[in-house]
Amino acid sequence: MRSTTALRFAAFVLSASFLFATPECATAEELLKARLAQNLGPISGLAIVANAKGIFAKQGLDISVSNFTSGKQCLDTVLGGGADIATTAEAPVTAAAMAQQPIAFVAGMEYSDLKTMTAASAGIKTKADLRGKRIAFTAGTGSEVYTSVLLKAAGLTSKDVTLVNLRPQEMLPAMAAGSIDAFDTWEPHVANAKKALGEGATPLETKGIYSETFNIVVTQSYLAANPAIVTKFLASLIEAEGWLKAHPDEAIDVIAAATGMKRDELAAIWPDYVYRVRLDDKLLATLKTHATWRLETGNHPPGATMPDFSKVLVTAPLKAVDPARVTLEARP
Repeated sequence: MRSTTALRFAAFVLSASFLFATPECATAEELLKARLAQNLGPISGLAIVANAKGIFAKQGLDISVSNFTSGKQCLDTVLGGGADIATTAEAPVTAAAMAQQPIAFVAGMEYSDLKTMTAASAGIKTKADLRGKRIAFTAGTGSEVYTSVLLKAAGLTSKDVTLVNLRPQEMLPAMAAGSIDAFDTWEPHVANAKKALGEGATPLETKGIYSETFNIVVTQSYLAANPAIVTKFLASLIEAEGWLKAHPDEAIDVIAAATGMKRDELAAIWPDYVYRVRLDDKLLATLKTHATWRLETGNHPPGATMPDFSKVLVTAPLKAVDPARVTLEARP
């Protein structure tokens, strides 16, 4: 395995050798084209900034962006051939790995807590108050895992509530119509509900219950055929990370405008988002924890076992850009 990894890394260093020789501003003819399937939310903040600030073009890329409301949709689009690069959470990654899909997880770029919004009329003040309530979640995403962990923390099981599988964009209308009492999801959908419903919506305190990672995933075949694009893409995210941290106020403006959030709403939750391009043991632990949850709950394809994440996590592209960002010590 080590020799294979070493060969992969050597090949990437060679294939990406012209990355750092790219002119500061490449012409349109020189730009490498790629299609990004992006979850349009603050969790994709680095990709949003890289696009808005011209960083992709500076790195020699012409990125066309298709926006979705979940990382599952993004990864499904890549696996279906409709895009080349996905921003996605760990839930779709473990599902794909257990289904033997040939994916390559090349970097994490963000992590943040998922959240619960409740209808004020439901009288939900604590986690225990969720008993008997109708709770919306999105199957196949981190929302499903978060819901499971939240119920466990409340001393409840799925039998104690009514679970309603909805897409994130369907949750606000459902709450407004009175057909659900609470929903579990990510931003900007929580902020959108508060904006639309005002005092009719109340967030439930669940900080620390479950942190979702947001990551960059491609197919193994795309990575093999386009190593320079993947490496340049990661270099773009790293540059965007530096700009975001140096200009937080402007970054909030950029991401709020892209996601349709009010600036003050994003500013209020800005500390919730940790942006850093990396491959580390925390990412690996999250993937393994999520895969364990799938195995324990039966939420996996027939006959699935714990994935061999050494075949899923591919370190060579990020190492070619910044080796210090790869700190995997545990065995995948």
